[in-house]
Amino acid sequence: MSGSNNNKRLSHDMAKNARKAPQQNEFGKAMAHFFQISVSIIACLAVGVFIGWLLDRWLGTTPWLMFVCTFLGVCAAFKSIFDFAKKIR
Repeated sequence: MSGSNNNKRLSHDMAKNARKAPQQNEFGKAMAHFFQISVSIIACLAVGVFIGWLLDRWLGTTPWLMFVCTFLGVCAAFKSIFDFAKKIR
């Protein structure tokens, strides 16, 4: 009789965990989307700043090309966000 109660308890726990799975799966997807967007923003800005800094050092135009390339990096980040939003719809 003890084994029967353990099996019932186990099947009840498994059913309870199965109901939680979709919520956990959605949370995991949301976190993956959040990290993908944040990495994309950081990468676009970092590349823009770095290229601007290199061009400024090479051409001696400090800080103008860094400003321009940073602005282009921000534009690229927004485009990346909009493309991502279209993809997940």
